[in-house]
Amino acid sequence: MGRSKPLALARIFTLAASVAAPGLVHAADLLPPPPMPLPPPPVEIGGSWYLRGDVGVGILDLRKTVVEDVSTPRVPYKYTAIEDHVGDQAFVGVGVGYQYNPWLRFDVTGEYRTQAEWRFLAEDRSYDTRGGYNLTTGKFSSVVGLANGYVDLGNWYGITPFVGAGVGFAHHMFGGVTDQGQGTYAGGLGYGRAKDNTNFAWAAHAGLSYAVTPNLKLELAYRYLNMGEAETGVVGCLPSCALKTVYRAKELESHDIKLGMRWMFGAPVVTAAYEPPPPPMPMAPLVRKY
Repeated sequence: MGRSKPLALARIFTLAASVAAPGLVHAADLLPPPPMPLPPPPVEIGGSWYLRGDVGVGILDLRKTVVEDVSTPRVPYKYTAIEDHVGDQAFVGVGVGYQYNPWLRFDVTGEYRTQAEWRFLAEDRSYDTRGGYNLTTGKFSSVVGLANGYVDLGNWYGITPFVGAGVGFAHHMFGGVTDQGQGTYAGGLGYGRAKDNTNFAWAAHAGLSYAVTPNLKLELAYRYLNMGEAETGVVGCLPSCALKTVYRAKELESHDIKLGMRWMFGAPVVTAAYEPPPPPMPMAPLVRKY
């Protein structure tokens, strides 16, 4: 009788363990699967460099044309300006830049600007006479180089407003200058040789850019461009005379409207496609038979 009690207890414990085992297995099945590893981060190729291209039109203006007599001996030219006009230019440009951070970027640009018509009509008062006029005309084209900085002012649905400024040079190529006498000077004719001159230029920018893709951005912008002065060669009489004159178109200003594009080399490029591993298969419950 004393030996039967321990045997009975052992059988009770064995039966309890067999009943609880399937429950433990099912509880293990309810545990969440282990977290899947993260995909590799995107790889940036080329840093934040970009190429840019621009086309546009510039509406030109000038403060005034200054006329200087360079004869020997010098004869001061006294005149009253009647018409002082400069035409417009179209331009095309290219450049390279660097996106320093999400809101600050820099670039260096160069552009060619087409020929602009220049026209200056004045009454000659050098000899205290009236009714003698000189109509001087010519054309100049320009090459402009600028180093620019821009501040991007946030982003709304892919559109980013920006402002900027630039400094550089403007190289003017003046040619085709003729001087025609009118009024009491009718029949007089003068001619000026071509001349190039280079001077300081500066600009102020404002516009909008739109991200077409992570790599391609389009721009619509306004630019104020101050190109200094353009200078003619020495204008003399034909066939010859002692009078020689130089014309300087001072403070050439251009109000530019331009379309541009920027091709970014630093947009994220994802490495090989990532496929997560399959989840672990659930374990079959342990079943015991008695």
